[in-house]
Amino acid sequence: AIITPMITAIAQRIFTLLAENNIPHKILPHDEPVFTIETAAQQRDVITETMVKSILLRESRKDTPRYAMSCVPGHLQVHPQAVRAVLPPEWKRLTFASKEEITAVTTYIMGAVSPLCLPPAIPIIFDETFTQLTAVSISSGDPEFGIELAASDLIRLVKPIIAPITR
Repeated sequence: AIITPMITAIAQRIFTLLAENNIPHKILPHDEPVFTIETAAQQRDVITETMVKSILLRESRKDTPRYAMSCVPGHLQVHPQAVRAVLPPEWKRLTFASKEEITAVTTYIMGAVSPLCLPPAIPIIFDETFTQLTAVSISSGDPEFGIELAASDLIRLVKPIIAPITR
């Protein structure tokens, strides 16, 4: 039986965006809340290579920090220096955002960050490998389920900077 999860307000924003843009997608429910790529892949019955790992990076500044969202395949690691290299030259060293910053900046919780519905001031950088995939699995913003959609549709919606950003 297909289980339809209760849709949270955060996830509803994503579903509204997908519907408004006529993006076909599939809900991938979990048996329990998940917060890691490995567990999510297992629960969704997908391989980690097709999962989008969204990692918020923070610019190391003493005044008002700036943030960038890096998205890499689930089996790879982001290389913050590679992300910085594709940002404007005034950006300084990038570090990983804290759990509290992730929620404050994106409204998502750590482990359930989606590349969709982010504040417009946040640049989004996708690793170039996503251009070679047919389908990808993203977080819905809710640890109870993920979303599968065409990689090309995700790229069209997000309009990311695309560059080699993995180690």
